[in-house]
Amino acid sequence: MGLKDHLKLKAFRLKRFLLGNGQKKRTANVAEKASWMMPISHGYHIVEDPSFKGGAAESESDSVVVQREQIEELELWFFGISDAQIGNGVTKYLQSHLFDKNPKEIRRKSKEMMRKAYLAAIAEIRETQKSDETWKACSASVMVFNREKLLTANMGDFRVVMCRDGVAHQMKSKHRQTAKRLWSPISAGTRQSKGSEVLVGAERIDSDTEFVIIGSTGIWEAMNNQEAVNLIGHLEDPQEAAECLAKEALTRMSKTNISCIVIRFD
Repeated sequence: MGLKDHLKLKAFRLKRFLLGNGQKKRTANVAEKASWMMPISHGYHIVEDPSFKGGAAESESDSVVVQREQIEELELWFFGISDAQIGNGVTKYLQSHLFDKNPKEIRRKSKEMMRKAYLAAIAEIRETQKSDETWKACSASVMVFNREKLLTANMGDFRVVMCRDGVAHQMKSKHRQTAKRLWSPISAGTRQSKGSEVLVGAERIDSDTEFVIIGSTGIWEAMNNQEAVNLIGHLEDPQEAAECLAKEALTRMSKTNISCIVIRFD
């Protein structure tokens, strides 16, 4: 099944802007669904202040991706934030290797393909790095299957946090894999940061699952997981929640790019 029969990729390379200029984006796309399904809504916000990097180029912006696929009976959402090094590499890999499969294959291969998407993106970075450079790439992603299951992945200082009954749970995996082990023929001689570990995990969505935060380094260097959950727990509008997180991180003098997505299950 080709992507032409599905909702097209919605990928946004969001340009930098200062808080207060009124620019924001929100995407809400809820398909016709069975009455037992938990509705899903989301919002996102990016802040890039030139003072962070002395007027950094637009190419250093984070990338935010939101994609929805309806494949027969499977509704699949993909959310992701990546730094400029990763860009849309993870999304492009999944688009080519997963999103065009049938529902059964997608469910069976999603965890493996998510991991491979990250490792492939890292391999591309390595090809452009000098042998004596030490680098660190950051990205975090969430897939939602029929509002029943979450598949998460993250690398570097980007993080996925779930709020369940008011308590923050950082999404982690017991099985860590580094790009160095899998891609050593490509990356020989290149120094790898410890932050390039890829963590992939899965969680069920139940009645206690309230929302998920995908946040960049700029969010998590300003607040811990529970602080972030407490800050936006009372906000039903995920766009308002995302903006609130970003503004709070800026208020707390976060020194790196601030990007976040809030996914709410109501």
